[in-house]
Amino acid sequence: MGRSYSFKGILTTDGWKENMTVTLDAHGCIESVQKGESGKYINGYLLPGFQNAHSHAFQYAMAGLAETHSGGANPDTFWSWRNAMYQVALSVSPEQLENIAAMLYSQMVRHGYTAVAEFHYLHHDKNGKPYDNLAEMGERLVRAAERAGIRITLIPMFYQKGGFGQPPGEGQRRFISQDHEAYWKLLEASRMVVNRHEHASLGLGVHSLRAVDPQDVIEMCNDLDGSLPFHIHIAEQLKEIQDCVNYHGQRPVEWLLQHCPVNENYHLVHATHLEDTEVSGIARSGAHVVLCPSTEGNLGDGLFRLKEFTKAGGRWSIGTDSHVGLNPLEELRILDYGQRVTSHTRSTFTLPGNGNSGFNGIRMAWQSGRRAMGKPAERFFAVGAPLDGVVVDANHPLIAVSAPRDLCNTIVYTADASSFLGTLINGEWVVTNGVHRAGENIIRNFQKTMNEIR
Repeated sequence: MGRSYSFKGILTTDGWKENMTVTLDAHGCIESVQKGESGKYINGYLLPGFQNAHSHAFQYAMAGLAETHSGGANPDTFWSWRNAMYQVALSVSPEQLENIAAMLYSQMVRHGYTAVAEFHYLHHDKNGKPYDNLAEMGERLVRAAERAGIRITLIPMFYQKGGFGQPPGEGQRRFISQDHEAYWKLLEASRMVVNRHEHASLGLGVHSLRAVDPQDVIEMCNDLDGSLPFHIHIAEQLKEIQDCVNYHGQRPVEWLLQHCPVNENYHLVHATHLEDTEVSGIARSGAHVVLCPSTEGNLGDGLFRLKEFTKAGGRWSIGTDSHVGLNPLEELRILDYGQRVTSHTRSTFTLPGNGNSGFNGIRMAWQSGRRAMGKPAERFFAVGAPLDGVVVDANHPLIAVSAPRDLCNTIVYTADASSFLGTLINGEWVVTNGVHRAGENIIRNFQKTMNEIR
């Protein structure tokens, strides 16, 4: 039997609608969105659930633990951080990965995320041998998402090399698919896993140009039929770009655009360092860029050229990557403020005919994020879609005094999880007043796991 919720306001793709009722069917999908109060009244504002378009779940085990720096002659960089990350990757069992991911995903839901794209490359056992179930680790991530109540797009990544033209290192042994055929077997095993779970779907991709033989990248991209979203790390670090130029004679994005049929199904993660032709080339191709501002700042990656990209018609989503930050509103703020600092202007999210920064940021991150999940992205709270949303407390001091025209800005530029009444997924309250419905068990298992692996 269905149910109804009445909200003080609902954010639609066309803006705020006040005093609205959402009626659901027995499966938690929307039957109608109508004016008036006819269901259980919630004194809050309903936003579409945030889409976390880039996650490495196992890295949550080291969030905040890589901040003691030597201060010696060799500065701590992304590459030294990567070596520490490999040590975590080599130590985690399937059960431990599930417990870490369940904790992470439950925290994502508490912060308003209702879906996550898991960029997954921790495939094999600690010796680098495939499990009997090739998708063992991916299945653990899907189970973790189920425990946390979040939707997951599992994206098993093709990872073959240790760098441009280099064999893989020992620290990468759990990631490796020797060739295209081995990767397709992993992908098919992952497909079987997600097909057994309503909350899960599938994506595919290559870890990066440095991690896969160029001919395999070309063949894989030419084989894409558009049925699954394609993800790739690209142009994140200056050393990566120089190594690519030394090997290919071209910059990473330049090479990808020239050798692969890049289109709206591609999701380019980071793309931090771009030349003018690359900015315009990505935008013209229709590809999306996935930005992870808290991680990109933490690792010293740099700032994406967002203002030029959006001016060229480019589209982008957000992700939390290494999970040093989990607040989607903070990701939007860091993204915006980085542009303001470098451009000395305050109109980062302004679009032609629409200067409402908060609304534009929410809409872009949701629409492009949905595409990163491989899901429809036309309208918030469409009839027939599951009710996935986060509810902002209408009594929160700054929210309570905000006029509807300013409400998105107040939320984006001032709010955090303490401003939320809770998170709904499939019409069910997964988090209420900051408390996850399975939180006690998830926390207990996470603490046990962390004590084991330390």
